[in-house]
Amino acid sequence: MATKGSKTYKGLNISGGIAIGPAQVRETGGIEVLEYSITKSKIKAERERLSHAVNLARRQVRRLQRRAHSMKGAAAEELGFLLDAYQLMLKGSRLVRGADGRIIDLRINAEAAVQQEIAEIAATFQAMDDAYIAARLDDIREVGNRVIRNLTRKVLKPFSAAPKGSIIIAEQLTPADMAQIDPGQIAGAATMLGGAEGHTAIMARALGMPMVLGIENLLTNVSTGNTVIVDGTAGDVIINPDKGTLERYRRRREAIIRKNRQLDRLRRQPPISRDGTQFQLLANVELPMEMPMVAQAGAEGIGLLRSEFMFMNRETPPDEEEQYLHLRKLIEDMNGRPVTFRSLDIGADKNHQGAIGKLDDSAASALGIRGIRLALLNENLLETQFRAALRASNHGPVRILLPMVSTGAEIYKARQTLAKAARKLKRRKISVPDPLPPLGIMIEVPGAALAADALAQVSDFFAIGSNDLTMYTLAADRANEHVAHLYDPLHPAVLRLIQFATGAALRARIPISICGEIAGDPRFTALLVGLGLHELSMTPAAIPHVKQRIRNMDAVAATARAALIMDQMDSGRIATLLDDFNSLA
Repeated sequence: MATKGSKTYKGLNISGGIAIGPAQVRETGGIEVLEYSITKSKIKAERERLSHAVNLARRQVRRLQRRAHSMKGAAAEELGFLLDAYQLMLKGSRLVRGADGRIIDLRINAEAAVQQEIAEIAATFQAMDDAYIAARLDDIREVGNRVIRNLTRKVLKPFSAAPKGSIIIAEQLTPADMAQIDPGQIAGAATMLGGAEGHTAIMARALGMPMVLGIENLLTNVSTGNTVIVDGTAGDVIINPDKGTLERYRRRREAIIRKNRQLDRLRRQPPISRDGTQFQLLANVELPMEMPMVAQAGAEGIGLLRSEFMFMNRETPPDEEEQYLHLRKLIEDMNGRPVTFRSLDIGADKNHQGAIGKLDDSAASALGIRGIRLALLNENLLETQFRAALRASNHGPVRILLPMVSTGAEIYKARQTLAKAARKLKRRKISVPDPLPPLGIMIEVPGAALAADALAQVSDFFAIGSNDLTMYTLAADRANEHVAHLYDPLHPAVLRLIQFATGAALRARIPISICGEIAGDPRFTALLVGLGLHELSMTPAAIPHVKQRIRNMDAVAATARAALIMDQMDSGRIATLLDDFNSLA
């Protein structure tokens, strides 16, 4: 039982691990801005104030960029990527142009002009109801607030003054704040605001720092110096824990450290089961900054390279050369290990309107224009991607993956576009691999799984996207709190579709992988293996855990257990049979 004064909060488990230390309460980065009118004669001076504050912000970001160059690993990659975007936002972007226009048109002070422009952008973004867009709004707010702080001359206190081993408690931490954090000094962090899609969360994971975000009223019961526990795995934050709780978490922290050391030793060990069956563990990559984590995890290749990162934070799509340079760098970083490049998957919850033009309501629907459907309607965009991928494939083995495929006609049209891209490159005297890179499809639509035998005849490989496959099969959006309980990858219907697709690929003798969340969950590994899947693609951090499960598993026994599971009609019974098998490892 917690002692008086002890308080436990629940938030988003953003970055795993356990941190214990004294609280360092961070003052809010928000600024109270007073709006006042200015005379016509003062407009020029007020615009100059804004320009000076923007230029100062650019110099501040350049200093952060220099700091990023001195950092190591994934955090440096992520920060560099983000700070480049910050610089673009400070160069005549909508934010700066809009604030300047408000000074002229409304005759108000610069601080209020920036604040109003942020509010208008926020209203536009929030209407899109998109997690990715919401995360980008945080970036815009950070840039705008930096300009406002320069205008008001309000300076935030540095983290370097905090005692070693401190836990940062704040309303919000920006990526720029994260750049100031020394993991050797700061043990963990918890905030009231923030989400899993934001750059702050990504950087926390890259730094390996336990963090919990999205805790309402966090600041009401904590003061600087209070003992705090941050459980980044469970999403718990405990203020002033009692002695028993403190000791329990200390033991758990030591156990995590020991386990991580054991997993790290597996990095160079092959994923081979006890009975000698060989598997391939690949990495899903969303951002270039994840590449150091791919190497650290011992991935044998990239099983899913999402191309959406090239379309982030921009008003026009990247051209062929820019995409080629991005892909070439990633492929060369893999040193001959295979890379599966997925063409642009935009639509539904992945809306990047600024990059490809305004989308109609159909693109906002999960059942509308998205994935390959949208790409084929924007053939020039798809062809540009294909030309970049073909050029990049001269630097290492590449496969091209098409998202959201439901018909053979879509594959046929994509092959025509790929051939057209190759012909254009040849006319430009640019080398093109012969034969062309394999062209495969994602199995994430139930119809594609049911027609897998036919689609296998016109595909070079399959990749099962279990997240969307589960959603479409059960008509349940896990992001919708009212139906999230229906989202169950162990539902017999979902498992049968995975089995259908896997069987079709094996009969056609084409490679098949699975790249949804269940691929990276060791609980599901034995079942996937038993269904015939030997190629699993997952977040880099999950690879050591899945490898450990494989090395402790008998593949023949897993096949027998999978056969028993496939006879069941109840997902609860399936879960029990799977957990029983896992407990024998």
